[in-house]
Amino acid sequence: MTKPDEYVPPKIWEWDKESGGRFAKTNRPIAGPTHDKTLPVGKHPFQLYSLGTPNGVKVTTMFEELLALGHSDAEYDAWLIKIGDGEQFGSGFVDVNPNSKIPALMDMSTNPPTRLFESGAMLVYLAEKFGAFLPTDSTRAECLSWLFWQMGSAPYLGGGFGHFYAYAPWKMEYPINRFAMETKRQLDVLDHRLADNEYLAGKDYTIADIATWPWYGQLAQGKLYDSAEFLQVHEYKNVVRWADQLNERPAVKRGRMVNRTYGHPASQLHERHDASDFDTKTQDKLEPSGE
Repeated sequence: MTKPDEYVPPKIWEWDKESGGRFAKTNRPIAGPTHDKTLPVGKHPFQLYSLGTPNGVKVTTMFEELLALGHSDAEYDAWLIKIGDGEQFGSGFVDVNPNSKIPALMDMSTNPPTRLFESGAMLVYLAEKFGAFLPTDSTRAECLSWLFWQMGSAPYLGGGFGHFYAYAPWKMEYPINRFAMETKRQLDVLDHRLADNEYLAGKDYTIADIATWPWYGQLAQGKLYDSAEFLQVHEYKNVVRWADQLNERPAVKRGRMVNRTYGHPASQLHERHDASDFDTKTQDKLEPSGE
């Protein structure tokens, strides 16, 4: 392994310069708002403030799946939060999510309104509220185990492998190797599980799949970090089968479009305030590589 110039950590770390990389301007070691900004509120029971990253796609997919089942009370407004511009540090957003990360959600149907942050918490809340995609039998524990597996594992994929492979200011052999190894291990964990099960919790599609597909499903389809060849994702045939199967669900296709700001223009729906907002888009006609 190539050894870079040795870095000796100081006795006391101080924030005296940007860390570098794509998201350097939004990184800081303190919490709280940087400016006053009131969040918009639409007409629907749920107000979502998000961006079309994998964590955001989890929640928009959940809403679209619930609406597809006929749960009209799951109607939502999806407002775009531009994290590159620091909008997650506005006072209104921080009031909903003190961690200043997307997504953030308000359930306006309760009195007082209920705030939710962390995508996994949102999926459990919505599943319990509408009685959907969370088993009530013995497979409930399996579903929750895989949901929390995803919540604990994805930071190694995103903040670990994705950051150092795609976003760091320069390529560093040690962290890329370290997190590529862990990412492939995680893919192998999923591949073993999906070898004998159609979905992560077993025979039924659940919030475990809804949470995991935006990260590992899109990775298996070559849609994350331009890393499919590097990671040889085609080796994980059961993950690829599962990823392709979920990708064909209409609600997954719609959920992936909401708050999306990159890729083919027809795949982007910056804000969603009504089901008819999808009518001008042609996502179903896009080629799989038409990102």
